[in-house]
Amino acid sequence: MTSRLHYCRHCDEPITDSDDAVYLGHQEANSGPGWEVWAHRAHADLVEPDPVPLRILARVLIHRALNTPDE
Repeated sequence: MTSRLHYCRHCDEPITDSDDAVYLGHQEANSGPGWEVWAHRAHADLVEPDPVPLRILARVLIHRALNTPDE
């Protein structure tokens, strides 16, 4: 069985040593199954969350806060 080549989410370089690869999670895709997110061990703490879902969540929370009737 061959191992797949993973790319670091932080530096976009291939991770050649399997012991250096850190699995960060799974990113969904609109038109398919998505993909796994990997990083070098040294870069795992440097990877930021995807800003798009954070912006969407912030907009939803602001909308709810501004449009919720006072009790």
